[in-house]
Amino acid sequence: MLLAEVAATSDAVAATRSRLAKRAAIADLLRRTADGGAADTNPGAVADDLEIVVAYLAGALRQRRTGLGYAALRDLPPPAADPTLTVRDVDAAFAAMAALEGSGSAQARSAAAAELFGSATEREQAFLRGLVAGELRQGALDSVVVDAVAEAAGTPADAVRRAVMLRGATGPVASAALLADDPSAALAAFTLEVGRPVRPMLAQSAPDIAAAFEKLASGDEPGELCVDVKLDGIRIQVHRLGDDVRVVTRSLDDITERVPEIVEVVRALPSDRLVLDGEALGVGPNGVPRPFQETAARSATHESTRGSARGPARATSAEEALADQFELTPFFFDVLHADGRDLLDAPLRDRLAVLDEVAAPHTVRRLTTSDPEAAAEFFAGAVREGQEGVVVKSLDAPYAAGRRGAGWVKVKPRKTLDLVVLAVERGSGRRQGWLSNIHLGARDPEGGFVMLGKTFKGMTDQMLEWQTERFRELEVEDNGWVVTVRPEQVVEIAFDGLQRSTRYPGGLALRFARVLRYRDDKTAAEADTIDTVRSLAV
Repeated sequence: MLLAEVAATSDAVAATRSRLAKRAAIADLLRRTADGGAADTNPGAVADDLEIVVAYLAGALRQRRTGLGYAALRDLPPPAADPTLTVRDVDAAFAAMAALEGSGSAQARSAAAAELFGSATEREQAFLRGLVAGELRQGALDSVVVDAVAEAAGTPADAVRRAVMLRGATGPVASAALLADDPSAALAAFTLEVGRPVRPMLAQSAPDIAAAFEKLASGDEPGELCVDVKLDGIRIQVHRLGDDVRVVTRSLDDITERVPEIVEVVRALPSDRLVLDGEALGVGPNGVPRPFQETAARSATHESTRGSARGPARATSAEEALADQFELTPFFFDVLHADGRDLLDAPLRDRLAVLDEVAAPHTVRRLTTSDPEAAAEFFAGAVREGQEGVVVKSLDAPYAAGRRGAGWVKVKPRKTLDLVVLAVERGSGRRQGWLSNIHLGARDPEGGFVMLGKTFKGMTDQMLEWQTERFRELEVEDNGWVVTVRPEQVVEIAFDGLQRSTRYPGGLALRFARVLRYRDDKTAAEADTIDTVRSLAV
């Protein structure tokens, strides 16, 4: 399969807002990739092609880390005139780059990247750059690709989703479904296996407790719901088979060796065959949660890179040194398997009963209530303790892993700041031709602005169109990737919290920053100061 065909499909997907049209375009490419096996003498090659194509259309590389930085993506060699690269060529090149280490590796990686990009056409270069940077914004999320696999294989989407959940990856499921004589049987072969991570269940969002209760209401009268404290830690999934314990993160990265204290806790539990879902948290001597950045350093996974195609970021040496001074404590809120019994399809009320038997006293604090006021009071208490908020859950819901099921709704207090746009990056994929990712700064009372991070979240097409025109008016410099602007435009930003950062001069970065609106009623002199931001970090 030529890379040019994948890039062309990506363009087609980016050009439409219709989820059905996106799905159809991807399904067509998957069929063509599978049909390519007739002329291929390597039996595993077509399956490999399918896995690569699935990853690329979902906006990710198969290599979690490549070592390539933004500088390497700015200074690209002249493009090739004609498309010759296959997806296997590209995957092999990135695999070789990812394997480089030691003295001279940076130079060798740059040379390998130059060779790869020099073999790509102009369109292929743009596509590869988006993949490496984790910024292939074409609107083809993994969920769309999963639905496309179902369409291409002629199987129910729910069967594909369940198989992907249990396998923990879409690529192997796609190749199994599309290359099997009996796709349904191939999908049914994916089962829960203790020791093999599954995709975790995710929660929808609601602005407040009342809205969360309304989302989960099953009738006129609200039934009992479970309200879990939402801890500000690292999502973990733990598998135990006898004395063998494996701990993975939300993105299924194995961190077992980094968290021996969690392994010890799990080995002490009464059940020797378990799959548990929970959070790992650093807790201070006063019982207050440690800052997320400290907790994250234990797994070398930073919130700012979750979901990025570039993979987990490494913790700094200072963060790792600090992390070595304390242990992580596990808090479990769900159980997927216990002592030979799979619990994925059991209602939450039954899973919680098993959880209390096998994981006490290491469970998340929760409240069961049908009273929104009682839940709101519980939420306020969790926030006062320094936690992120709560997750409201239906007691009747199964564990719908791998997607944002209707059974869980998270509620977090919304924080906002009025910040100033310092620069803006060119868009790619569906945002090609627009100025997209904005650089955010807080006002320094001593003069100037202090950068706190970047975001492209929350922008509508109308907003992108407006800000492209606006920031061209404010343009000071354009290096081909980043447009520096006069610091005049104020934007209201919502964010979930702050974390320490060595990347930004203020020592802080916004977590999950998203645009609410542009503030034409405020001047840059009225923007929030870095002192205000620092006061929120206390």
